[in-house]
Amino acid sequence: MHRRVVPILIVMLTAAAMTVVAAPAFAQDAAPKKWSGAVEAGVVSTGGNTKTSSTNLKAKAVREGTRWRFTTNAAMLHTRDTGLTTAERYLASVQGDIKFTTRSYLFINTTGEKDLFSGFTYRISETVGYGRHLLDRERVDIHTEIGAGARQSEVEAAGDHIDEAMGRLVAKLAWKVSQTATFAEEITSEIGEESTVSRSVTSLLTQISGSLSTKLTYTFRNTTSVPPGTRKNDWETALTLVFNY
Repeated sequence: MHRRVVPILIVMLTAAAMTVVAAPAFAQDAAPKKWSGAVEAGVVSTGGNTKTSSTNLKAKAVREGTRWRFTTNAAMLHTRDTGLTTAERYLASVQGDIKFTTRSYLFINTTGEKDLFSGFTYRISETVGYGRHLLDRERVDIHTEIGAGARQSEVEAAGDHIDEAMGRLVAKLAWKVSQTATFAEEITSEIGEESTVSRSVTSLLTQISGSLSTKLTYTFRNTTSVPPGTRKNDWETALTLVFNY
């Protein structure tokens, strides 16, 4: 068997095993399921001597149960400058958590990204692992995740497919600074055989009224090995309007 196929099979078999183990938990989870999440949008347009436009859309949905949790994320960024597209990125992720205690859980995560200016046609990763809330208080929440799995990528110029085993590390902080402001930091690192992809997202959410808030976000990305002509570092600053539900 080809060595590059092995990581993918491991993820699939582990995911199947987790489904079997989790089935009784799902059946016994009699508590009503609660959906929550947020939709955010930011649009900037300028005219005159310089014509630019930028659209930033994000959505998150969480379904919480007594024994399990299901989370989906989606994001889109599109920027044009004088009629030319200068940035276009799509990101989506799905994660299922099986709770052991109020602080620890087992997770399955799948993440896909398509960035037209990254040098890759796409990147998809599948991971299974363990997560734990290190600090879970009313105003501060800190939790980490560690897992292993596989990543598939396609180099745009050459059309080469890269299948590799990888490890995944995640650290998240949410700090309620005041009754209307929350500071958050999320660091994700996927350490693969061919390259390491890391992302840091720093944000400040400020409530305006009821379910409406504004959000200032700074995102930094680093890929240790990229196709020729592509930069290893990428960053963006966004101001969006957020509707929480």
